[in-house]
This record gives sequence, structure tokens and C-alpha cells, in this order.
Amino acid sequence: MTDISQLTGQAFWLPVIFIGLMALAFFIYAILDGYDLGVGILLPNNNEQQRDTMIASIGPFWDANETWLVLGIGILLIAFPSAHSLILFHLYLPITVMLAGLILRGVAFDFRAKAPADHKELWDKIFKTGSLLATLSQGYMLGMYVMGFEQSVAAIFFAALSAICVTAGYSFIGAAWLVMKTEGELQQRAAVWARRCGWLMALGIIAVSIVNPLVSETIFTKWFGSPLFIVLLTIPVFCFLLLFIVERYLKLFPYPNDFGCWIPFASACMIFLLSFIGLAYSFFPYVVPGQLDIWQAASAPESLMFILYGIVVVLPTIIIYTIFSYKVFWGKATQLKYY
Repeated sequence: MTDISQLTGQAFWLPVIFIGLMALAFFIYAILDGYDLGVGILLPNNNEQQRDTMIASIGPFWDANETWLVLGIGILLIAFPSAHSLILFHLYLPITVMLAGLILRGVAFDFRAKAPADHKELWDKIFKTGSLLATLSQGYMLGMYVMGFEQSVAAIFFAALSAICVTAGYSFIGAAWLVMKTEGELQQRAAVWARRCGWLMALGIIAVSIVNPLVSETIFTKWFGSPLFIVLLTIPVFCFLLLFIVERYLKLFPYPNDFGCWIPFASACMIFLLSFIGLAYSFFPYVVPGQLDIWQAASAPESLMFILYGIVVVLPTIIIYTIFSYKVFWGKATQLKYY
């Protein structure tokens, strides 16, 4: 690990800024593309009208949401090139599967409207399959990252469990999105989906919380040997408090005048944020667990400063566009239209 007392000026703070920007990009991606991947997974086989409404609820946003994934991976490539090479070396196959899933989603989204009517159900199934491939591969990659890319049966088993639980997490936030954006029978169906997926996601949070300190003595010491232990304990406590609130809210759903339909989605976002903070605290300053910290993996300070000028322009542009699009299409999902 780098002796940071030897670092000064740009050599110290530029890698810190870029790891913060990369974390921000991946977190926003997990929220925004997370819910639309979840909606894709939840597409029902037995109701075309509900599938149309679900697609309409994500239609204006889903492709722009993936911009955050491109930004995050782009920062990893140009700011931490050695880490990018190492991570890609270990995760080449699941990344390929994820890209295949995302491509299937894009193709199916367009073709479901342009293909003959009797083929529409097929393209909906392809959209659902693409969503599943993307979420399962992302969960598998997260599991392997937590295990430090260890190639053992235990690591693969944990990565497989992580794949299922991350898929449940995306389905949970997707169902919460539908509770907020839809009405009637579909909204009530989404409430049931959210309750089922929420506790499976909780299983994933518990599994990562247990395995993380067990596989790394450093992480164990950071959590249980720190004077901040009581403060850190609030992270899992708040996660399960939010899950409990969502469970109680959805158990009595629906409410008059759609009262509090935003509560499940807002709670899901907070749970994602708390889980993300927990992971970031565990691994910082490493960008590849136990192998490369951010200063070892960073590009030259001169290169980082040059890239930072570009990000100062690009990042606000993406944020403004994102806020604008959500403001324009705010409210309940309406009948699906293709132009």
C-alpha cells in the first residue's frame, strides 16, 4: 500500500477526486439503470397491457440511464488504467455477458414496436432475458470483487449468491418504481413484487456484510477495531429499518389518493446509498481489493489534470440532462406511444 505521507499536491488529491467521481457514476447508474433493469425482469408473461405500461414507465429514461455506466467505466480506464486491465482480466467473461444482455435489451425495445404483432411477445421475452443477463452478470462481478477475484469454489458460490441477490435488489427498486409510476391492478401487483424481492435483497446485504470482514483482516479491523464502530453500525441498522418501513407500507397497500406512493422508491434509493457507503468504506483506498490502491493505479498527475478539465464540462451536462428529462416526464406512466 502506498505511503501517503510521501505524496503531496496533485499526486495525492487527484486520484482521490477521480475515485470519488467514479463512485458517483457507478452509484447513480445502480439507481437509475437499476430500476429499469428491474422493470425489465418483472415483465409479466400473462398481460400484454401491463407489459406496455411497464415499458412506457421506463421508455423516456432507460437508454440515457446507461450513460452513467459508460462514464464510470471511462473514468476507470483513463484515470486508473492498470486497475482497469486487472479487473477486465478477471471479469472478461461476465462483462461480455453483461454487454450481450444490454444489447439484447436495446434491440428488443425497438423491435417490439416494429415487428409483426404476433412477434411482440417474443421481443418482450428477449427484453426480459437481456435484463436478467445484465443483472446476474453485474451481481456476479460484485461478488468476485468482494472476494478479491479469488478463484475458489467458495468464491464462485458467493459470487453466484451475489448475482441472485443483486438481481433481487434491482427487481425491488424496479417494483418500487412501478408503485410510484403506475396505477390500479399493475400498481398493486408491483407492491407484491416489491415485498418479495425486498427480503431477498436483504439476504444479499447480510451475506456481503458477513463475508466482507471474513475475507479481509484489513476490512475486519476497519469495521470492528475502529472508534467509529457505533457510527458504522448505523448503516446496517438504517438499511433494515427502511426495509421494515417499506414492508409495513406495502402490506396495507393501496392507500386513498395514492398516499405515499413514493415511499418505497425513496427508501430503495436510501438502502442502495447506505450499502454503497458500506462497500466504499470497506475497500478505500483500494481500487482492486488487496492489490492496487488508487495512488498505485492512477495515471500521471498531468494526465489526470487534463482529463479533469473534460469532466468539469461533461459531468454537469449529464446531470442537467438527467434532471431535465425526469422533470419533463414526471408523473404517472401513460399509454405507450412510438413516434
